[in-house]
Amino acid sequence: MNFPNCFIKATNEFTTNEKFVAAPFFRKVFTTDIAADAQISIAACGFYKLFVNGENVTKGALAPYISNPDDIVYQDDYTVKLKKGENVIGVILGNGFKNNSTGWVWEFDRAPFRAAPQFALKLVCGDIIIESDQSFKTAPSPIVYDDYRFGEHYDANLELDGWCNTGFDDSVWCNALSAPTPRGEIRICEAEPISVMRELKPVSIAKTDDGYLYDFGENCAGVCRLNISGTKGQRIEMQHGELLIDGKLDIKYIWFPYNENGKHWEFDQQYVHKDIYTCSGKGTEIYTPSFTYHGFQYVLVTGITEAQATPELLTYLVMNSKLKECGKFTTSNKTLTALQDMTTRSVLANFYYFPTDCPQREKNGWTADAALSAEHTLLKFDASVSYREWMRNVCAAQNTVGAIPGIVPTGGWGFKWGNGPAWDCVLAVLPFFSYKYRGDKQIICESTATMVKYLHYLTTRNDQNGLLEIGLGDWCQIGARYEKVKAPLIVTDTIMAIDIADKIALLLDEVDMPAQASFARDIAAQYRNAFRKNLIDFNTMTIFGDCQTCQAMAIYYNLLTDDEISVAFDRLLEFIRAADDHLDTGVLGARVMFHVLSSFGYSDLALKMIVRPDFPSYGYIVSKGFNTLWERISPEPYDSVNHHFWGDITSWFVKALAGLDYNPNANDLTHVDIKPHIVDTLNDASAYYDSNLGRIESSWIKENNYVKLTVKTPHGMHGVIVPQNGYIFVDGTKEKPLSSGEYTLVKNNG
Repeated sequence: MNFPNCFIKATNEFTTNEKFVAAPFFRKVFTTDIAADAQISIAACGFYKLFVNGENVTKGALAPYISNPDDIVYQDDYTVKLKKGENVIGVILGNGFKNNSTGWVWEFDRAPFRAAPQFALKLVCGDIIIESDQSFKTAPSPIVYDDYRFGEHYDANLELDGWCNTGFDDSVWCNALSAPTPRGEIRICEAEPISVMRELKPVSIAKTDDGYLYDFGENCAGVCRLNISGTKGQRIEMQHGELLIDGKLDIKYIWFPYNENGKHWEFDQQYVHKDIYTCSGKGTEIYTPSFTYHGFQYVLVTGITEAQATPELLTYLVMNSKLKECGKFTTSNKTLTALQDMTTRSVLANFYYFPTDCPQREKNGWTADAALSAEHTLLKFDASVSYREWMRNVCAAQNTVGAIPGIVPTGGWGFKWGNGPAWDCVLAVLPFFSYKYRGDKQIICESTATMVKYLHYLTTRNDQNGLLEIGLGDWCQIGARYEKVKAPLIVTDTIMAIDIADKIALLLDEVDMPAQASFARDIAAQYRNAFRKNLIDFNTMTIFGDCQTCQAMAIYYNLLTDDEISVAFDRLLEFIRAADDHLDTGVLGARVMFHVLSSFGYSDLALKMIVRPDFPSYGYIVSKGFNTLWERISPEPYDSVNHHFWGDITSWFVKALAGLDYNPNANDLTHVDIKPHIVDTLNDASAYYDSNLGRIESSWIKENNYVKLTVKTPHGMHGVIVPQNGYIFVDGTKEKPLSSGEYTLVKNNG
């Protein structure tokens, strides 16, 4: 359906921290001669909920999308049923990304697009065409405050029963105002909707000095449905949090107590991640927030009586983008199972149209977070459509010189701080893994111009030696705070630039752009030569920085020749032994470490580093009783405890432990190698992956002195089966052509 540029709004005013403006209702009455289907298109700057004759037809939560409206404005299309006679279209608008006053940390309060929310709508039913204009009537809703990051306030005493149905008297309502057409491209939202996936009841309710603390047992993302029989004017506050400190709900680590001259914290601490409901006193009242969400396990409820503090008071509506599951890893090992579940929970809690960094403090689309998690996410869920939609926003955010910001969407923040090659690599990494696992060429084709422009930009940032040192590096160094990392930025930046150029060259080849692919290869070669000339001590095969991250990244990203790599790996082992077999990296080093160890036959060491219960390790987080991954592997949790960018261990579980290595060269969707790493301390491992051809399964279990390997592949798949870690087939062979069946493996003692 062609979409008109007829945007309307309720008022020129918009919510600030000093003055709240209620979310507006809009309604339009019209008549039809017969009952019939109609097509409705709606685009919004902000969030919307759409009603037809009193029925909520909205696709899901936080519709239509979360974007910078100067770049892209999103549209949703619906088919609805109209009745003969009078019909009513109803719309509620939330502030959404259009007006986010609490996003001051990233300057969203100063974004050039900040204004009152607005929408455009068109209905077509035969000869009847309804377009949004000033004939739409508007009035304030009971949602007296809504903020994407902070929460929502609802006053049930302001409800207007039947406002979106026929027979309602809107004679005292105002006419809508015309709104300027937004600058961004209007396009249909293809990303999966945000839906309620599960409902959780509280596992405990504790009375505290502050109120009643509800524990839902899982740290997820979503909202609570309130079910209350209260008195008129009773004000119920629901403070959400993910962490208890000394038994009290923490808000320090879910927000930023530091601020500009202290001007924000006074407001922020009153409202951060808090939903407020004022009762009408009219029997049982049910309320679900419309235009916000929270990352939480706990809710501190104040303003209720002891009699009202029942399990039925709150129900946790767990929400995320409705992604289809396409893979899974399982094992009898409890620590690995916990880590698999923790990673999956963190991925989903942070997938709201696109990958966010955390569902409580920031809700930002940090580019490195998405890049670091792309492979392990795609091995669990088919996120390719949502990735493709977000990549359109990433490309739109590129500035005139070719740089991209560290967060997308942005209002302009993230170019001066928060980006650089290790973050910007999302430009190559997301299309690469979407193509490798789902065969998506569209995401490549739509991104080629941005990729090539970015490579040109990188060359303008070289130092005198042709190296790069311009952005964020090995973030979240274990045991350190913020920028204190062991890996020199010049090492990680230059390595990531090489990988970006390598991946872009491969992708450009796949879409028949040979000249541009050759340019990308030349860029990769220039950085590779500069790196080898300046950053490797060839006497000891030590990478500049003398640390686990530098050594592992240089090996993983192919900076060394065949003659050099074994010595370089020995140096990596020395760094690991010096740390008493502990991981000592940031997120960039951790992303590659375990894959490198397995490639040299050290999967036992990799597993030990992951599951050991003492600090620092992943097992340490499990031992502390948490059910999501932390932002930082530290002695005690601080900042977010629901992050996904440490979660690539789960792709290692699938590819190494279970041995399911799909499309290893990223150029053949019919190729899978089964290469299980039979680890001494593990009894079994299984994984499946739903490829475009069908389900692939690899599973092994130890039985007495043998290992029983089961392989299932769809018709048309090819590859090899090669047991690892010293195991061979019982007939003495080391390799077999790929074929479904059961195989007996034994330790090769010869």
